[in-house]
Formats: sequence, structure tokens, C-alpha cells
Amino acid sequence: MGDVAAELALDFEKRFAGGPTLEPRLSFSTEGSAVTALFGPSGSGKTTILRCLAGLERPERGTIRFGDEVWLDASRGLSLPPQARRVGFLSQDYALFPHLSVERNIAYGEGADSRRVAELVALLDLAGTESKRPAELSGGQKQRVALAHALASRPRLLLLDEPLSALDGPTRERLRGDLRQRLVHAGLPAIVVTHDRVEALALADRIAVLSEGTVRQVGAVDEVFSRPVDATVAGIVGVETVVEGRIVETVEGLVTVAVGDARLTAVDTGGLTPDVLVCIRAESVLLEREPTGAVSARNVLRGQIVSVVPEGPLVRVTLHCGFRLAALVTRPAAEELDLRAGDGVTAVVKAPSVHLVGRGA
Repeated sequence: MGDVAAELALDFEKRFAGGPTLEPRLSFSTEGSAVTALFGPSGSGKTTILRCLAGLERPERGTIRFGDEVWLDASRGLSLPPQARRVGFLSQDYALFPHLSVERNIAYGEGADSRRVAELVALLDLAGTESKRPAELSGGQKQRVALAHALASRPRLLLLDEPLSALDGPTRERLRGDLRQRLVHAGLPAIVVTHDRVEALALADRIAVLSEGTVRQVGAVDEVFSRPVDATVAGIVGVETVVEGRIVETVEGLVTVAVGDARLTAVDTGGLTPDVLVCIRAESVLLEREPTGAVSARNVLRGQIVSVVPEGPLVRVTLHCGFRLAALVTRPAAEELDLRAGDGVTAVVKAPSVHLVGRGA
């Protein structure tokens, strides 16, 4: 189990010759076993930030603090070595020694005794693999051995760099929920680097969205994905519909927004200028062949289907209803509605699902 909760705060600058400069500012409590995702596109600085936290990279300026401890203070030339920070680090490729058994891989370099190794073997369902070498293990087993090694020294913070990227697609899908359960059962806070939206939703309680080396938004995963603070974050988290609109009326906590030839109703969150961006997630759009009449939703839009594209168990439908709108429906729903390009259809979107951000944000 982890130590008493502490605040992790980082505010530093890491420069690369001829490359970008990272300037992340982030702080949060490490209470409980919450998982925080560093999320963003390739090149946004996620892995470098993780390595700076671990003490494997050294920023040129700034500080990193964990509770009352100063891990980095560049102005004083202070940078605690990795072992002094008491963090566990899980790299993308798991970094297992091919010539060592599972037991020896877990204990290697951490000074873990046989009792600690046995605890981790039991915790991570590795019984029966103790004498095997990495080549004899499945992808999921390799990941669990690497996780056991990261936990062997009883760290107070666990850092995972793209922990599912080394696995094939089907295995990755199968192990998302498994990894989440094991992180929670480990009983200590974790920071996970990922660029995969589904992975972030499956693993994390909290998310920090990065763009070009800066933190753009931090919050609960569902909140950030459904209510991005600006157009940049909306693009990173994959909001499918982002269109320009103009607020034309505000009445009793609701605003009416003109978007092309359509009118949308959204919740008034305050502080918005008339020119806004309208953000709607595809999964928030309900499709019907004909309007069903009285519904709790405030927006009922008649449109024409532009395309119908299968995506695994879901179907992505793009329609034009005064503006281009994307919807995600299940395959059975698409078959029942008999959705075809060129057909008319009704889109229903509840007012709280229409998120507005300032045009200049």
C-alpha cells in the first residue's frame, strides 16, 4: 500500500536542441489509488514528463515536489536520483531480462526478498510461471511481470509509459480492464502515459491533456472528454463535431445558438461571448427515422445521411442537418433503422450534451 497522500506538483522546463520546449505545470493529490493519465498526441511530451518525474531526465529549469520533499530544484542544482524518489517505473517494452526467470526478473535490482516476490506473484496471478523465462510467457504475463518488478521496491508512486502498446490489438483490448483492476488492487497512485482515447477512459480516474509540451486541461476523465476547455483540447480528445456558432438568445439558463441553418439549445455556463464553438460527441447523438414526439431532449434536428461507416461493433453515421453532425450507433441499431446514405433521418441531442467554448479559446 502507498504512503499517506501527498501533493505532486511539477513546474519545469525541459529543452531539446532543435526541438520543442516542454513547460508542464501540473499539481494534484496522490490520495488513494487514483490513476492519472497523461494524454495527448505523439510528440506532446508525455513520456519525457514521466521520465523527468522518475529522475531519468533532468529539466533545465523549475521544480518537482512530492509532498514536503523536493525532487528537483534546478536553481539549486538539486535532482534526487530515481531510487531516492521511491517510484516504480514500467516502460513501453517492459525491459525484462530474457535470460532470467520470472522470480529473478521481479527481484532484480530492487532487493526484494523471497516473501515480497511471492506476494507479488500471488497479487498478479503469476503462480506457476516463477521459473519461466520471458520467451515462454504470453504478452499479458510479460506485462504483469514488469508490473511486479515495478512494485517490488514498495514504491509510493507508479509510473507507466504506454503500458499496453507492446501488445497486439486483441490482447490490448482484453487487458485494459485487467490492468485497471491490478492498478487499483496495488493500492498506490499511478500516472499512465497514453495517446489512446479508449485506453485513457478504461484506465484513468483523472486526465491531464497535453499539447506541444504544455498542460491544457486537467480533470475527471468523463468531464474532460465531454467538456473540453477549448478547440485544441476538443481536437485532442476526439470530439467529432466542432462547428462555429453564434449565441442569439439566453433565457432561463439556456442559450440558443445559430449553427448554419439550424438552431441548437445548450446549457448556459456563463462567461461566453456570442461567437462560440459548438462541441458534440458522436455517442451523445440519438438517431430516429421519424421524430417520436415529446422527448426530454431539447434538440430535434432533421437531416440527410451523408455516410454510414462500420467501426467494429459500432457504426459511424455522418449527416447534414444545417451543419455536419457525427453520430455513433450500435450495429443492431443501425440495422433496425436501415441507415443508408441519402436517406432522411432525425438526430436528437440533449441540451447538456451541447458544449460551448469561446471561439478564440
